[in-house]
Amino acid sequence: MARFEDLPYRPCVGVVLINRDGLVFAGKRRGPAPEHVDGTHAWQMPQGGIDAGEAPLAAATRELYEETNVRSATLLAEAPEWFAYDLPPVVAGQAWRGRYRGQTQKWFAFRFDGEDSEIDVARPGGGAHKPEFEAWRWEHLDAMPGLIIPFKRGVYERVVQTFKPFTR
Repeated sequence: MARFEDLPYRPCVGVVLINRDGLVFAGKRRGPAPEHVDGTHAWQMPQGGIDAGEAPLAAATRELYEETNVRSATLLAEAPEWFAYDLPPVVAGQAWRGRYRGQTQKWFAFRFDGEDSEIDVARPGGGAHKPEFEAWRWEHLDAMPGLIIPFKRGVYERVVQTFKPFTR
């Protein structure tokens, strides 16, 4: 078995979905999952892996639909760099069959152009995808680092710095 430090990062995307009031989509992860620490830190923004041969923007658009059912969104910005985090070693041994030490993420901001009724976390992707979230709400971007599981907090702090101007 490879040493934790030698494992690669899983390529992933993240989405900041911003509504007309400058608030962002926050989804409460369905549990139980090995990385959950408590109910307060189960909230996150849409994110997911990049498929082989898929461009990051295409992955972000796909993940947004697969997790929230949202198609009415306009690209606002792309983070200039990739943000990475390590999983706690005990979680890394359970997640993704122990093949990755964490994720490296390319983040995108989208303006939500639809109505709230378009968002359907119970039947995302038109019902074709397994729900990732059990609930959702609009939240201030600044609050997101305090709602995410602690080992992802550094990434969320960078996301806030990068995309805060789009919430004004």
